[in-house]
Amino acid sequence: MANTRSLVTGGCGFIGGHLVDRLVLDGHDVIVIDDLSAPENEYFHFNDAVKYIHADISKDGCSYLFKGVDYVFHLAARSRIQPTIGSPGSCFEVNVVGTQRVLEWSRSNSVKKLVYSGTSSLYGHQNSIPFTPNMPADCLNPYSMSKWMGEQVCKLYHQLYGFNSTCLRYFNVYGPREPLSGQYAPVIGLFKRQVKKGDPMTIVGTGEQRRDFTYVDDVVSANILASQSDIGFGIYNIGTGKSYSINQIAEMIGGDVVHVNERSAEVRETLADIESTRIDLGWKPTVDISDIINLY
Repeated sequence: MANTRSLVTGGCGFIGGHLVDRLVLDGHDVIVIDDLSAPENEYFHFNDAVKYIHADISKDGCSYLFKGVDYVFHLAARSRIQPTIGSPGSCFEVNVVGTQRVLEWSRSNSVKKLVYSGTSSLYGHQNSIPFTPNMPADCLNPYSMSKWMGEQVCKLYHQLYGFNSTCLRYFNVYGPREPLSGQYAPVIGLFKRQVKKGDPMTIVGTGEQRRDFTYVDDVVSANILASQSDIGFGIYNIGTGKSYSINQIAEMIGGDVVHVNERSAEVRETLADIESTRIDLGWKPTVDISDIINLY
C-alpha cells in the first residue's frame, strides 16, 4: 500500500515542526511549505526525512505540491497578536487569502481533508468562560479576526464544494522549541529566556490574567485525530479546561518579577470547554503545565 502523503504549511515553526516529526514517525511522506518569515522564531525546524519548499502561500503558486496529497495541515500564519496591530495588511493576506488558496489547491487536487490551525483569541471579551465553539466571535485585533475569517472560508468550502476540513482553536500552546524571540514571544518562552539571562520576568499588568495552557504534543495529537475523523466540517477547542494565572506561571518557573503596563486588545481569561472535542475527535489533554514546565 502506498504511504500516506501529508502536506504541512508552516511546518518549520514551533507547532508545525512537532507535527512534522510525528507524521514522519507515523510513516507519512511529508511535504512542508514555509517561507521562514516568522519574526518570533530564532529557530526553524527541519527533519531530514521531509521535502521542504520555500514559498509564501499568499503569493506563490503551490498547487503542484498538492498532487497526490492525502491530508493537509494548515499552520502557516502571521501568528502573534501585538505585531498584527501595527501591520494588519500582511496578516490578512497570509491568514485569509493564503488560507483560501490552500483550500483551493487542496480541493482541486482531491485532498481528503484539511486541518486548520485556529485560535482561541477570537472569543474576545464578550463571551463568558468556559468558551464553547458555538459562541459568537468577538475579535479584538487583526490576528484573531483574520484567523476567524480563515475558519469561515473553510466552512464555505465545505458548504459550497463539499470539501472536508476541521478547525482547531488552540489555547496558549507551549513546549520544547517554543518561540523565544522578541518582547511578544509567548509568555512561558519569554519568562524562561529572561530567567536564563538573569533578568526579572516581565509580568503584564497585575499578572492575575489567566490562560489555558496546552502542551504541544497534545496539540499534535489533536491534529492527527482531526485528520482521521469522518466529520465533514467541525470547529473544536484544543485546551485543557484548566487555567493558571501569569503570576502562578512565574512562581512555577521561579525568579524575580517586574510588572509592566497592560497591553491593549488582550483578554483577561481564557478557558476551553473541550466536551465536543472529546466526543467527536476522541481527544483529551494528557499533560498539565505544573508537571512539565521545568522539564524542557
